[in-house]
Amino acid sequence: MNLSIDMKELDNDIHVKVSGEIDAYTAPKLKESLQPVAEKENSQLIVDLSDVSYMDSTGLGVFVGLFKTVKAGGGELHLVGLSDRLQRLFDITGLGDIMNIDSKVKGGVE
Repeated sequence: MNLSIDMKELDNDIHVKVSGEIDAYTAPKLKESLQPVAEKENSQLIVDLSDVSYMDSTGLGVFVGLFKTVKAGGGELHLVGLSDRLQRLFDITGLGDIMNIDSKVKGGVE
């Protein structure tokens, strides 16, 4: 169970590329990495999930927490590059209607 997180910050825009699996073992690492940038005022957090092969409810919980934190600081969380499987996961839980989700990747980390 491997998770890679690459992050680039440009002013208030934070581009994050997540690769691997997000589950009960790796979700704490994801939360620990993204929570500090989510707490920045007026941040635009763009998370590319195109290389995420698996995510369970623990991963969903991380994104719900990030969404609340970013929104409380006047910013926005954008999830991009979701596979059909991940998109379905967000839609089934109703989070697809609340969060900014786009199947296409915008910008990103190289």
